[in-house]
Amino acid sequence: MTLSMTASLVMAAGRGSRMEGYAGNKTLLPLLPEGGPFVGRQPLIFEIVKNLPAGPKAIVVHHREAEVREATRHLDVTYCRQPELNGTGGALIAAAPFIEKTSFDALLITMGDVPLVEASTYGALVDGLVQHPFMVLGFKPREKRRYGLVEMEEDRVMRITEWTYWKDYPPETQKRLTICNAGIYAVRREVLGRFLPVLESRPHRVEKRVNGAMKTIEEYFITDLVDYLNEAGLTVGCRVVCDESEVMGVDDPESLRRAQEIYAMRRKKG
Repeated sequence: MTLSMTASLVMAAGRGSRMEGYAGNKTLLPLLPEGGPFVGRQPLIFEIVKNLPAGPKAIVVHHREAEVREATRHLDVTYCRQPELNGTGGALIAAAPFIEKTSFDALLITMGDVPLVEASTYGALVDGLVQHPFMVLGFKPREKRRYGLVEMEEDRVMRITEWTYWKDYPPETQKRLTICNAGIYAVRREVLGRFLPVLESRPHRVEKRVNGAMKTIEEYFITDLVDYLNEAGLTVGCRVVCDESEVMGVDDPESLRRAQEIYAMRRKKG
């Protein structure tokens, strides 16, 4: 099979509450700081969009939406508003109008705070759709921390298990599971069209503190698509990056400084 057109979706809706001292949308933080880590040039999202495959692109927005739109208006992208912050699956559901109206064979889904992913990595992930209708980007960290674990059988992803569940696995099982989920995916259009309504119909009801009070809210997670495809007899593949820093999320001031250092080193190397 051939995949001639790839569309890309960048999720940039979140608040980034761990970025202490910064109230803006963290996808607008600079990779080239000037006088401080929060001020400078080349916002994270610019670098991400630059490295995405050629084809239509959309950004999911919510927190500081106007600022994101203003900063990225020259990038020739479509905007998809996520009405409420209800998970990665909620962001994908919010992009349904873009998905329905846009011509493409494959959709690449990435996060707006992972700026160091190489163009070749995105390309390899999409290439995997020739064999599997859904692809997951994985990495092997020195410490698994609280990352979701990618559980494989041969070349197939059987499930992605969150820390809440895998922390109770026997030590020998935890040791065997070495691949973590980078939160970046590729999916064939026809499969997305089939399973996005399924995802929307099966929310998770979770307890969260909202404005100081506990509240039951509905959330959606892209990782559920792995379960749905396996249940339907379809396969999910995985590409694993060699360097875990390539898929490092910029979550807090420390990781921002590290990303800025890595980016500076890359520029020196040319």
